[in-house]
Amino acid sequence: MAGVNQLTDAFVNELKDVYHAEKQITKALPKMIKAASNPELRSAFEHHLDETRGQVDRLESCFESLDLAPKTKTCHGMVGILEEGAELMKEDGDAAVLDAMFIAAAQRVEHYEISAYGTLVEWAKQLGLDCRSLLEENLAEEKAADQKLTRIAEKSINRAAASGREPQLAHDRGRPGERLAQGASRVRKAVTGRKGTSRGRSARKR
Repeated sequence: MAGVNQLTDAFVNELKDVYHAEKQITKALPKMIKAASNPELRSAFEHHLDETRGQVDRLESCFESLDLAPKTKTCHGMVGILEEGAELMKEDGDAAVLDAMFIAAAQRVEHYEISAYGTLVEWAKQLGLDCRSLLEENLAEEKAADQKLTRIAEKSINRAAASGREPQLAHDRGRPGERLAQGASRVRKAVTGRKGTSRGRSARKR
């Protein structure tokens, strides 16, 4: 990062970095939408794709406010996160488990962006830049998207992934204590079944 001697230089570098990240995300989200099985999760991804396009527009306005042409600088951190997500989408398995993993991958993206925008907002504040409000809007959307993913995961997907079945309507599910007991029972049966086989062979030898 040669020639970075002022906070303005660092700000522009970070702006280029996050601009590249957002443009890459607009390419990755349609694939996540297609891969997700849960309708609510797909809807959340679709909504955030629209938001991300708006965030790209705000970043371009931020460049313009600095009398700069919008320009990217490869965001290696986001490239790595999205590559992991791309590998995940090649996996085959239980739909609920995969959806839970898609949420985890998407939240890694959100947390990276929240960190980047938090930095840009603070630097814009210190520099007295007018585009601070645009960056705050992007930051607020990233935080809201992260919270929405958490709600979706906790509402149904994590439970369905843990129980090995698709999400059901609330009135079809057992009470939480019953579900935990059923899960524990399955684990005990799997473990004791293996041990029982071993004890049976030992007994026959004696």
